[in-house]
Amino acid sequence: MKKILLSFLAFAFALQVRADEGMWIPMLIGKNIEDMQKMGFHLTAQDVYDVNHASLKDAIVHFGGGCTGEMVSPNGLLFTNHHCGYGSIAALSTVENNYLDNGFWAKSYEQEIPAPGLTVKFLIRMEDVTAQLEAELAANEHKSKRRQKSLEELKRDIEEEAAEKGKYQAQVATFYNGNQYFLLVYQVYKDVRLVGTPPKSLGKFGGDTDNWMWPRHTADFSIFRVYADKNNNPAEYSKDNVPYRPKKYLPVSIKGVKESDYAMVMGYPGRTNRYETSYGVALAINDVNPSIVKIRNMRLATMREFMQKDPAVNLKLSSRYASIANYWKYYIGQTEQLKRLKVIHEKQQQEKEFTDWAKAANRPDADIMNRFAKAYSAYQPYAKHNIYYSECFKASAVANLAASAHDLYTKLKQKRVKRDEILKAATRLREQRAGIMKYFDYQTEQALLAKTGRMFYEDIPQSQQPSVYQTLIFKQFGDSDWNKTFAEFAKYVFANSLLLNDARFESFVSHPTLADMESDPAMQYAFSFVENYQDNYSGKYVDFTQTKNELAKQYIKGLMEKNQGKSYYPDANSTMRVTYGSVGGYSPQDAVSYKYYTTIEGLMAKYQPGDDEFDLPADFLKLADAKSYGRYADAHGDLVTCFITNDDITGGNSGSPVINANGELIGLAFDGNWEAMSGDIAFDKKYKRTIAVDIRFVLWLIDEYGGAKNIIRELDIR
Repeated sequence: MKKILLSFLAFAFALQVRADEGMWIPMLIGKNIEDMQKMGFHLTAQDVYDVNHASLKDAIVHFGGGCTGEMVSPNGLLFTNHHCGYGSIAALSTVENNYLDNGFWAKSYEQEIPAPGLTVKFLIRMEDVTAQLEAELAANEHKSKRRQKSLEELKRDIEEEAAEKGKYQAQVATFYNGNQYFLLVYQVYKDVRLVGTPPKSLGKFGGDTDNWMWPRHTADFSIFRVYADKNNNPAEYSKDNVPYRPKKYLPVSIKGVKESDYAMVMGYPGRTNRYETSYGVALAINDVNPSIVKIRNMRLATMREFMQKDPAVNLKLSSRYASIANYWKYYIGQTEQLKRLKVIHEKQQQEKEFTDWAKAANRPDADIMNRFAKAYSAYQPYAKHNIYYSECFKASAVANLAASAHDLYTKLKQKRVKRDEILKAATRLREQRAGIMKYFDYQTEQALLAKTGRMFYEDIPQSQQPSVYQTLIFKQFGDSDWNKTFAEFAKYVFANSLLLNDARFESFVSHPTLADMESDPAMQYAFSFVENYQDNYSGKYVDFTQTKNELAKQYIKGLMEKNQGKSYYPDANSTMRVTYGSVGGYSPQDAVSYKYYTTIEGLMAKYQPGDDEFDLPADFLKLADAKSYGRYADAHGDLVTCFITNDDITGGNSGSPVINANGELIGLAFDGNWEAMSGDIAFDKKYKRTIAVDIRFVLWLIDEYGGAKNIIRELDIR
């Protein structure tokens, strides 16, 4: 590995900072602080990130592994989005006590409900370990091949030491496509309890129709509490645990926001790919995104059919449905905006400029675009297969579970295998089945098995098909009427697979045999897909990914060397970031202008009695009609519901605090806007907006609608 540390720190934080674009590393925010203060920020870099003293980073948590939350009281109270808490709220709900549909407000600690499996992570510290890894890799070169460690092994060594025998969770994360590495040390709390949530009709108001759209009126928040042992350390759930005492929590401002106000977001953005090449954008537009949209459209339609018939099924599948729907619409929007903004053409221009510059300088990366083209050309014929394997074949819970059994099958086939390895594989299968069965509806899943099996066969070239279609499905169930063929096949699997019979499954995992697996129709089906993929396509995907990553590492390094003086921030990778900008509306098209905020009047205008997406609870309607907003009203006496800023966020930022110039909480980020759906690949300065629920709307609902004045009393409201 070449020495790159100093050059990357210099390039990445050059002076030309675009305030609204950029997901900045909090440890290095001192490089941005002057610009932030010019925009109105009143705090210091140490107020944002400090290892030795309480700072804003101590109030921000990675919530559930896929969202963000913030501490808002000295007693472990946590705010996040409703859609972030959705899965836990649904899991805690029953038809009799349906917290998802009816809402829930704990009026005391005793009423708070433990949410099994839900965790929050606090960032303890960050450390740049690039130089350390470089030195260890260099030392490796002098060792025998038998003693040499890979980069991944060296990263694990650093993580193991930092974890301090399980006290912490440590991760060495990759930045700038492998040009820089940071160690992140976390403390993970496992006792998290539900405190409050509005009913789904408010928390998900607007449903799929309003998703990714502005204007919005959604009360997208939920409330949890973190618990710890008596020493404030992480602990498994216990009735003896006490509310966690955070190092830092956010005060809450109800002064409201106005145009051009400073606004900052801290959180855990998931993934961006801003340095993608034109070849990658073309693959997304032409192959990847349309495939995902088509498959998910079928899955959602199938689930809706059964959810609408039975309230219990609706509750069981609700969280899964919402998750699938969210990115179904996202990929539609991303494709549309990538085309509208002519991103392929823009990338091609940048790539030509880079190639011309590299050739003039006689650089070794002058042909890198040709190498990208060759890699994508080799992979493109199989890209759709890869998507359909994960999104279509594995969309069937039965097929996915059966595919997981292949590891056990492989071990049973080995002549020399330890008994405990077989038992471990069987135990993993039992655990996976237990997780799946919590959300398993037989009618829905039987229909999904039939439809996914047929869709794969229809959409993937025959030369890439697994053999099971000819050896089992068409051979046993005919091929003249495909609807009937796949429906009968699915019915046969559900009637005969041991995976779907509790007693037979338990008997099998206690004493697994090859004979049982080879005669099971679900496993016959899944193993054919798995082995076809492993033998013919997995290697192609791995080779393509490795080549692409190696080229991307060289390309971004070259870009920074070419454009010295230009700011470069690392792509999002589910690590804490800071982004800052200001409150402000926008004009999405000619003669159309959007204000920066919405009010409860607009929410009421969208109300449609009996509609799945726009209905509202009767008690809320009564309260809204009274227009008694008290201290939560704005200067005009209205209740603001949501507002927008130009902060740079993506998935994973859901639930992130929107923070004002004084470090106070003013809203919860929950979405992006349709016109900037290209953002994960191509940031659009003109249109990019962050949609946030206004904290005054949140507090009014807690206080007046939920009657949870105990929660209000915990907060530092200013």
